[in-house]
Amino acid sequence: VQLQASGGGLVQAGGSLRLSCAASGGTFSSYAMGWFRQAPGKEREFVVVISWSGGSTYYADSVKGRFTISRDNAKNTVYLQMNSLKPEDTAVYYCAADKYGVVAGNANSAADEYDYWGQGTLVTVSS
Repeated sequence: VQLQASGGGLVQAGGSLRLSCAASGGTFSSYAMGWFRQAPGKEREFVVVISWSGGSTYYADSVKGRFTISRDNAKNTVYLQMNSLKPEDTAVYYCAADKYGVVAGNANSAADEYDYWGQGTLVTVSS
């Protein structure tokens, strides 16, 4: 499975961006899909995950109410709508696929749960 993240860029605080992650190979519609991010000098952190069907999601507290994950299984793509962006959201954002497919809350927040990773897209939020 190959994952290609896109949509990053430079935005002012309070602005919005929409990230996309397109998958090829494998069976996208059976995977849970997650987004992680890594800020300069920090460890990679969990952002959000969506189940294979799109029926279940789990968000990190830091983005809850501002970010929305969605997916289109017909297009093999997962999206991350990011609103009310803050400078602390600045990071490289990675999409990842979990073959297990099911969202089980905090169990999906560990990076080692995921089987495939994209290359990352940079989001920079200026103050």
